Order: sequence, then structure tokens, then C-alpha cells
Amino acid sequence: MKRTSRLLAVLLCLNTATAFAQDAHLHDAAHAPGRDGRAVLELDPAERVMILEEMRMFLDGVQNMTAALGRQDMQGTADAARGMGMKMVHEVPPALRDKLPLEFRQLGFSVHREFDQIALDAEGLKDVSYSLNQLSATLQKCVSCHARFQIQAPVLNDKH
Repeated sequence: MKRTSRLLAVLLCLNTATAFAQDAHLHDAAHAPGRDGRAVLELDPAERVMILEEMRMFLDGVQNMTAALGRQDMQGTADAARGMGMKMVHEVPPALRDKLPLEFRQLGFSVHREFDQIALDAEGLKDVSYSLNQLSATLQKCVSCHARFQIQAPVLNDKH
């Protein structure tokens, strides 16, 4: 059990260090004068709020998963992962879904499917290390999406 706890701590630290390094690189690129380089998703304010709320739900779910993994609570891990699975896809209105680029939708669907798989494997395998590796691979897709896209409200021309 101590070995698993140490492994969990090491993996979380490595994952966090990698995320900070990638974030620092993206932060520098994002704040370069006059350019960001990411594709802009122009959504109306309500659509933007919906997408950002879903991202916050993912962040909350990942926190719940890592807390459960730290306790070696595989049912808690499965429950948290399942909450981020394909059931979330049905909550996005079709009109909004149609506005989103294919690559964005494909990444999103694959992330939702992977969380469903993590839930099944957590219940079936009950292996903390395996679940952590799955979570790390899934989070790479989140990092990739955030590196490729930004969400903005449309610019309104106010001509008076």
C-alpha cells in the first residue's frame, strides 16, 4: 500500500510539473505581442458560459478522481469518471454542437468516451496506477485542445 501511495504521489508530481512546464510555454506564446495562434471559437455569451461551465465541471471531476485515487477508492474514482462520460454530451444543445469545429467535437467526444472507459476499468481492474495512466492520457487531450482553441464572444461593431 505504501508503494502505491508513493507511486501515486510521484505520478501526480510529475504530471503537475509537466503541466506547469507546458503552461509556462503556452503562457509565453499566448502573451506574445499581437498573436495567440489558437483558433477562435466565436460563441454568443450564453454558449460561451455553457462551454466554460463544462470545463469547470471537468476540472471538478478530475479533482474528485484524484482525491479518490489517493484514497485508493476505486468506486469513487469510477463515479467521478462516469460523471464526465458520454452522458455530458447530451446536455449540449444541437445548435451549439453544430457551431463547434469538427476537431473540437472529436476531441470532446473522445475525452467523454475515455472517462467512461476509466470508470469501467476502475471498477473492474481496481488498479490505481492503471487509472492514473488513463487519466494522464486523457488530460493530454485537454491540454491539446486548450493549446489549439480559444473561446471568444463575437466582436460587435457598434456604429452609431
